[in-house]
Amino acid sequence: MNKIFSFLAGALCGALVGAVTALLLTPASGDELRADAEARWQEAMREANLAMEQRRRELEMQFQQASRA
Repeated sequence: MNKIFSFLAGALCGALVGAVTALLLTPASGDELRADAEARWQEAMREANLAMEQRRRELEMQFQQASRA
């Protein structure tokens, strides 16, 4: 019984220390983290779309040149 109590007390203390550490070291609130993640996602999508359009134009030019030859 003493071993079980010691284990549970250690687990509880570990969980408490972990929770406090997470709260103190978290750089921003949940809302701020979600907003930052959304902004990064939007920027990545914008860059991907720009790269896709640029590549499409390059391929269309290559196709036109190949069609003329």
